[in-house]
Amino acid sequence: MAEQFQDRFQAGRVLARLLSEYANRDDVVVLALPRGGVPVAYEVARTLHAPLDVFLVRKFGVPGQEELAMGAIATGGVRVLNRRVVDALRIPPSVIERVAREEAAELERREREYRGGRPPPRVAGKTVILIDDGLATGSTMLAAAEALKRLGPAKIVIAVPTAAREVCERFRDGVDEVICATTPEPFHAVGLWYKDFSQTTDEDVRELLQRAASELRAAAPARGARSAQKA
Repeated sequence: MAEQFQDRFQAGRVLARLLSEYANRDDVVVLALPRGGVPVAYEVARTLHAPLDVFLVRKFGVPGQEELAMGAIATGGVRVLNRRVVDALRIPPSVIERVAREEAAELERREREYRGGRPPPRVAGKTVILIDDGLATGSTMLAAAEALKRLGPAKIVIAVPTAAREVCERFRDGVDEVICATTPEPFHAVGLWYKDFSQTTDEDVRELLQRAASELRAAAPARGARSAQKA
């Protein structure tokens, strides 16, 4: 049986070791799915000396069947539609627009909550490491990856501390690289693989993003010196 992670921070340190090839690179950005992915991604970003930000995704459901996603919106104003669901149920554009507007308002509220006045991260031409605390069904991560592709990154790496093995395999054809630190069997739920799986709060997210930015600024002179020595 696979060992449990102590908490999300310890899981992030484990994951960071598997991502060491991306350390000290100017083209790397670490994006977390909030809220639970942020503590994991914080440890990865600080180890790799990479900028950290959040990538927000809001799935929107079919009216009356909200659990059935007909699309998603994400950071950067990206919208992805599930054409299979939309076409099969003959959902009119007016309904899609109404539900999408409602979810967009919530996404914008969360953007302000987490990021304040800062603009969304620029990912075009970058290597993006997309992180969550684990994957059970993978539906949110799938929506995030599809939305992220629309923003033109050079490479997408999905990285999680723990996941169901079949979900990890499912992602391999859709992105450039998938790193799942552990794939225990049977999996059941993400929270089972953490000793401390307490809720990450909005305040935690804001604090970790601010701390990561401060630490990256403080490390910039040393990082520049290392780059100069290599040159």
